[in-house]
Amino acid sequence: MSDTFRDLLRKIASGNHTHEDLTRAEAAAATQMILAQEATPAQIGAFMIAHRIKRPTGEELAGMLDAYDKLGPKLAPIASTYPPLVLSLPYDGRSRTAPLSPLTALILTAAGCPVVLHGAGRMPTKYGIPLVEVWQELGVDWTLLSLAQVQQVFAQTRMGFIYLPNQFPLAAALVPYRDQIGKRPPFATLELLWCPYAGDALLVSGYVHPPTESMAQDAFALRETSHYITVKGLEGSCDLPRDRTCILGIGQPAPAPVNRLLLHPRDYGFAGTDVPLEDTPQRIQAMQAVLQGIPSELMQSTIWNGGFYLWQCGVVADFAAGLATAKDLLTSGTAAQQLVEIREAVNVLQAVGTR
Repeated sequence: MSDTFRDLLRKIASGNHTHEDLTRAEAAAATQMILAQEATPAQIGAFMIAHRIKRPTGEELAGMLDAYDKLGPKLAPIASTYPPLVLSLPYDGRSRTAPLSPLTALILTAAGCPVVLHGAGRMPTKYGIPLVEVWQELGVDWTLLSLAQVQQVFAQTRMGFIYLPNQFPLAAALVPYRDQIGKRPPFATLELLWCPYAGDALLVSGYVHPPTESMAQDAFALRETSHYITVKGLEGSCDLPRDRTCILGIGQPAPAPVNRLLLHPRDYGFAGTDVPLEDTPQRIQAMQAVLQGIPSELMQSTIWNGGFYLWQCGVVADFAAGLATAKDLLTSGTAAQQLVEIREAVNVLQAVGTR
């Protein structure tokens, strides 16, 4: 048992009136001890549930991210005209709406903008469709690659995916605790803020509840992260909705405040119902149709998202140009060819690994 960890646990778990928040250094130390399993299972579980009840602060999240940066993997910088877009969204997936991030990533990488995604398999407490399964449905299996192989694919195709069980097993080892306590612990918030890329990047952080955005902005400020976007997205993801106003926060260098951006889909002719999550065969067919340029509600949602991120990454000058470019990349088959290139790059490395 770690006496040091017990002292940190005592600070946050002493009740509503007597608990204390951890400093950034203390939060980093506690997270390192958890990741390294220096704390006992009882201590780790107690920390997770006590921290959830207390609610983490931006300073604590900054410290926890410090620990992730120290112990976790990062893709090395690659030569690119545009900074990579890192999409950070809930690992426990989707259960109501169609996931759009892989299709968005194909549009961006086809346009020359690198994209980094990260996640794991089915995860408690939601057990929704994770990104890695959507990629598998597109014929790309990230689950068998080493970090060096992911780096190779990233350099070749501009698409990278950090799969926790392979590249960050210390964090993947915490997944059973999420199931055992039956609640999302504060570590579930880290997956919305973590940037597993070693160079300058545009970090996109999805969220559901406004307090999460405030905590994220506080953590980003402490870590001097100014190049970010917060998105009140579909099921907490980075996917922009079409059935309501899109609420976004655009980070700016201090001391400038966060720029609040509201996008109304109807103003651009994209108002509609967000596409519901379908069974696997229908979902695969719908994604393939989008990549073939066949009009559908899913294609409209994909263009809506692709256009926004093309604009924010600097590929185009404004949102309207982004929408037009996203549509062209789909209808011309350019995004579909990008998928073929990613699939071939991953398959070649998998074939080498099985020899």
